[in-house]
Amino acid sequence: MADFPWLTVLLVVPLVGAAVLFAPTPARNWARQIALGFSLVELALVGCAVWAFDTGTAGLQQLTETHSWIAKLGVSYALGVDGVALALIAMSVLLVPLVVLAAWREQGSDRRSTGDLSRYLGWALVLETFMVGVFAARDVFFFYLLFEAMLIPVYFMIGSYGGDPARRRRAALKFLLYSLVGGLIMLVGVVYLGMAGPDGKERFLTDSLTGLVGDAGPLNITEGRWLFLSFFIAFAIKAPMFPVHTWLPDAAEQAPAGTSALLVGVLDKVGTFGMLTLCLPLFPEASQWAAPVIIVLAVVSVVYGALLAIGQQNMFRLVAYTSVSHFGFIVLGIFAIFPLAADTGGTPVAGSSFYMVNHGLSTGALFLLVGFLVARRGSPLIADFGGLTKVAPVLAGLFMVVGLSALSLPGLSTFVSEFLVLVGTFAQHPVPAIIASSGVVLAAVYILWMYQRVFTGGVPDNTPEQDERGLPPLAGLRDVRAVERWAIVPLIAVMLVLGFWPRPALDLVRPPAEQTVSTLSDVLVDAEAGK
Repeated sequence: MADFPWLTVLLVVPLVGAAVLFAPTPARNWARQIALGFSLVELALVGCAVWAFDTGTAGLQQLTETHSWIAKLGVSYALGVDGVALALIAMSVLLVPLVVLAAWREQGSDRRSTGDLSRYLGWALVLETFMVGVFAARDVFFFYLLFEAMLIPVYFMIGSYGGDPARRRRAALKFLLYSLVGGLIMLVGVVYLGMAGPDGKERFLTDSLTGLVGDAGPLNITEGRWLFLSFFIAFAIKAPMFPVHTWLPDAAEQAPAGTSALLVGVLDKVGTFGMLTLCLPLFPEASQWAAPVIIVLAVVSVVYGALLAIGQQNMFRLVAYTSVSHFGFIVLGIFAIFPLAADTGGTPVAGSSFYMVNHGLSTGALFLLVGFLVARRGSPLIADFGGLTKVAPVLAGLFMVVGLSALSLPGLSTFVSEFLVLVGTFAQHPVPAIIASSGVVLAAVYILWMYQRVFTGGVPDNTPEQDERGLPPLAGLRDVRAVERWAIVPLIAVMLVLGFWPRPALDLVRPPAEQTVSTLSDVLVDAEAGK
């Protein structure tokens, strides 16, 4: 089974579904069913790929495929996954059918025709292909192409299908401009790296580029540091982390809930994934050189994002700012291994890798639940809610569990990853770890305070006649439908299982973390010995 081209098949299946949805055929009348069907097939194929993956060697690239693509430039169609990449692909593919289910009725309510809905879901399937590809790409140039290609479906999913037309277009343009600036800076580094790479046919393969930076490599220390910055800036914007995060709240506020779930739950992980799989192994000396500043920025992201989340009145913006805080934890764990010491372990890196998966599950579910509330009330403002526990008890219960996962309650998977990050960071950097721990307390504030204002207390006596904006009465809001429960319960189930039994996930992410630390240590020791 390992010889089967699983990753190529995973790229092709969603594209076939998108082609069906974009085609002007009667199939558009079955857009939801078609999108759900293809996304479930994709999920089943990921299950097969996980079965074919050998967890005993999760630190090595598996299910690999390498074919010459643009021979003159040395670009290859190269795919492969280690444990971290496979876990992120599985999380991404799980979210897509749940996003379709979550908006089964509301999705397309602001569209004028089945063609609009069909195109929206078609873009979602195109995005799924790019999400799988960017985590599986082993050629730096191929990775860059997918990194930029993801902007296209997301731009249309925000700008054409979000909230107020003028504001959603501004938010989509802001997202595009930020991402393009980061991508162009990264392109300079990609081209320079390819020029300095091996003279053979496969100039951009990550395997071939390892060890290029240092006294023994063709690039000097200064070149390596500039190349590191070109990659890191693009990834920091994509993540996003302070101070290049300002596009995220606007995009999350104006995008449909499902788009926000995929944007923050999956696409933003490309930034931290790139730091882990490209910045560290390709530029070890530069990573260690920049680590002190990055650790400070990560801690600022943790505290700053949490404080801004507390002050938000719009629930979409609140969840977006919580993600800025959580991404601070992830970046902190990635760079906390520096400076490398004799007893440096991979605990913080493993915690960050696991955190990427858990954040996607938790924040994806949180965005979908906020979408449920907005679809019922017609407003994302916290002040327009109150007392919903008495009106929609199941919705309140689901929101409570997902909210507790966002504040990393023990028993849920987010606790395990956050604990590993903080413990691993404390061993090397006790002061940043202590300051970042305040983010745990602040998370309890913004989650529980939001829950209190939305769900507890009495139901305000407001009717459409009494409400100047014509919002429906809170007392008449319906509880979650069965199809909506199917969208949230699987995510909660995964978080509970991994909270009490995290070993399957840790068996995937720990070996790559240990391999990364071991490789960095060898390269840096050799470089130090050569001075």
